[in-house]
Amino acid sequence: MKKATMFHGHICPGVAIGALAAKYALEHGYEHSPDEELVAVVETDNCSVDALQALLGTTYGKGNLIHKDYGKNNYNFYSRKNQKGIRLSLKKSLLNDKKLSRDEKIQKLLNMEPESAFDIREIEYDPPGMAQIEESVPCSICGELTMESRMMNYQGQLMCIPCYKEFKQ
Repeated sequence: MKKATMFHGHICPGVAIGALAAKYALEHGYEHSPDEELVAVVETDNCSVDALQALLGTTYGKGNLIHKDYGKNNYNFYSRKNQKGIRLSLKKSLLNDKKLSRDEKIQKLLNMEPESAFDIREIEYDPPGMAQIEESVPCSICGELTMESRMMNYQGQLMCIPCYKEFKQ
């Protein structure tokens, strides 16, 4: 928890939730990922994701942390080494206790086992592909280097997405 808190900048219920998810993954054969051995597909952009980055080694930069903007406290983990997958979904009852203070919520979470906080199930082993390293090319409008696969071709000009959106208005 200390490592996750230091990475995130402060302690909060979200970091505790992420630490619980990481704890479960680590205890069930999903090892810390120096490269892309472990993949996390998260459906939230809250504080919990920082704990996963700090504790599991899943990061946006390595391409083994994928964000799906669904606003759900769901975490899918894929072990490329063991070729298995699990899904952790935060239990509804965990968020309904309005009587607890922030500090009390944190303490409650820190004293829980992951199985008490999440609905957990195995999922089909179907991880996203490995991170791709692509060429960067200059946008014909702003000149900024942009990953080639993100360029838009409009009337024979290769444009970055922001320039394309502005140009199309």
